[in-house]
Amino acid sequence: MNAQRAPEFPSHLARTRKFTLGLPHAVTVSPDGERVLFLRTGSATDPVARLWLHEGGAERELADPAGLARGGPEPAAERVRRERSRTRTAGITSYATDDAVRLAVFALAGELWAVRTDGSAPFRLPAAGPAVDPRPSPDGRYVAYVTAGALHTVSVAGGDDRLLAAPEGPEVTYGLPEHVAAESMHRHRGHWWAPDGGALLVARVDESGVRRWHLADPADPAAEPRAVRYPAAGTPNADVSLYVITRDGLRTEVRWDRTAFEYLATVRWDAHGPLLGVQSRDQRTLLTLAADPDTGATRVLAETRDAHWTRLVPGTPARTASGALLQVANDTATDTYRLLRDGEPVTPAGLQVRAVLGAAGERVLFTAAEDPAERHVWSYEPGPGCTRLTDEPGHHSATAGGAVTVLESVTPAGPAVRVLAGGRPAAALASLAGEPALRPRPLRLDGPEGLRSHLFLPSWRRPGDGPLPVLLDPYGGPGLRLAVPARGWWTLVSQWFAEQGFAVLVTDGRATTGPPSWERANTGDKRDSAVADQVRGLHAAAAGHPDLDLERVAIRGWSFGGFLAAAAVLTRPDVFHAAVAGAPVTDARLYDTHYQERFLGHPDKHPEHYDRSSLVGLGHRLRRPLLLVHGLADDNVVAAHTLRLSAELLAAGRPHSVLPVPGASHMISDDAVAENLLWFELAFLRRELNAEPAAYV
Repeated sequence: MNAQRAPEFPSHLARTRKFTLGLPHAVTVSPDGERVLFLRTGSATDPVARLWLHEGGAERELADPAGLARGGPEPAAERVRRERSRTRTAGITSYATDDAVRLAVFALAGELWAVRTDGSAPFRLPAAGPAVDPRPSPDGRYVAYVTAGALHTVSVAGGDDRLLAAPEGPEVTYGLPEHVAAESMHRHRGHWWAPDGGALLVARVDESGVRRWHLADPADPAAEPRAVRYPAAGTPNADVSLYVITRDGLRTEVRWDRTAFEYLATVRWDAHGPLLGVQSRDQRTLLTLAADPDTGATRVLAETRDAHWTRLVPGTPARTASGALLQVANDTATDTYRLLRDGEPVTPAGLQVRAVLGAAGERVLFTAAEDPAERHVWSYEPGPGCTRLTDEPGHHSATAGGAVTVLESVTPAGPAVRVLAGGRPAAALASLAGEPALRPRPLRLDGPEGLRSHLFLPSWRRPGDGPLPVLLDPYGGPGLRLAVPARGWWTLVSQWFAEQGFAVLVTDGRATTGPPSWERANTGDKRDSAVADQVRGLHAAAAGHPDLDLERVAIRGWSFGGFLAAAAVLTRPDVFHAAVAGAPVTDARLYDTHYQERFLGHPDKHPEHYDRSSLVGLGHRLRRPLLLVHGLADDNVVAAHTLRLSAELLAAGRPHSVLPVPGASHMISDDAVAENLLWFELAFLRRELNAEPAAYV
């Protein structure tokens, strides 16, 4: 590594959007394996994504936004969709295809566009208003889209726009997901075509009962506050129902006990009919339902119960060509998430299934992990059983069609997208992503009670250089591991801080991704248990590396990591001497129902869980330097979290620093702000830990 280039890293990280620009993504493979569609921006610093086709061993551009849209305003629903999906690019940010993958449709600045894979030019389709989330029918004859909360279809051949469902009031939408579905259940859509293209399953969302919050921009006092419906823990959720709506306007409600199962978690319509996953408010019961599209009646195919909470596994429930039901469930006897086929486990104990990627015939493609820090692609088929398709350490996913499989991987060498034909390498989708000058040098550390850590040290350090101040750089929360064998942007950031003269430690504690019992270890307490794991990881690392200076220990993080950083200095000032907390959830009652109640229960029934998992109420205990950073336009973790804690700290006479970021959401999208925020954090940490800058900076 050329250490002299380390000062350029924050700018490079920001301009490349964490080295994601120029990477192929959003891959679709045709059923015959002949065509691969994907999105990719024009360069490592170009944020505008184009639609590409890989066919016959060559790539060609299908649609470039520069020559298409006339630049209308982006619909508010599209901005919400991008925020919920954490989209970092502009241009064509998503698309959908017909079953044969010969037609693709997308929205661009509210305009509705389509393009065929036969080499013809993209063409605009008439729409009744700014379009959001367009999706073609399986046969490619029609496109469904949402505008102003109403669901329409339009003919690809010649218009014929039809209004299928109009909202009955300003708080009702058809065809879009509600907040918790997109943010916490990872259901990013609200309408699904029937296989014959004659009807759609359509979600109706009524938010009139959801509490209204108002988000203002203090940097622009002339701007009116933005009203949002936010279902905070313990408060009402949106009323979500589901309808079968034909293109002729016939409407049938899909019926289930929505009082007992208010979460519409998953929806699909396959050759065997509509298939739903509905979850109870306490998330301990998950029903898989088959629906009759003619009558709306449902019947239970499977019922999953868990003493803590049932996990929503991406891609499930699903069915094979023969109709065999695919689920993933917690096998408590072996502490394993196992793939079930018609209720029978088909994956071995100890192999944690993470997602079902698809089924072709009776063959099922899925991701799973034997080592919780890795994720590999596997296949299952009756007879042959389970086969692992990836070998290199890292995180892998896949999309398949015919004999072609496209592997999307992040390994210690970085990200790559490879095309396999018949299981053998055939090509690679070209990456235009930037190559970082830094090379992460993590040392794997296995701590007590299953803790896994990575330790990053300066590349220029020599034996006898003296003790190093320590910086903990974790996420530490549900659903995410950072101490993994993969070169991601987070490993680059950790190494950059190491190059500035810190020993940087990343520890994945309990409740991060792992076996069921590991993921449920924070039930009722998301604060103290997470801090305790960071302390254990720190002491284990110091036992093997005595040059870690335990008298100069800081911690930084964002979102759950920000909550963890602030909790560390508030509850364990004997260990942590400074913290940078970005977008922290300081009051557990101010975060959404589905996420928070999963771990803490309902606040009316378990107020002590919310007290134990909050930071408000602890302000009088601050004894260490704390920097709070928050985007003022954040509609996920609203700025009230930081402002309430800051007010409490001030009232208690506890000095601290607050860095508000005007216009920023839960993602810092402005390149200059993202770059300078790293430098600001570094200056704070050096000052508070009395850490000398590295000689070359």
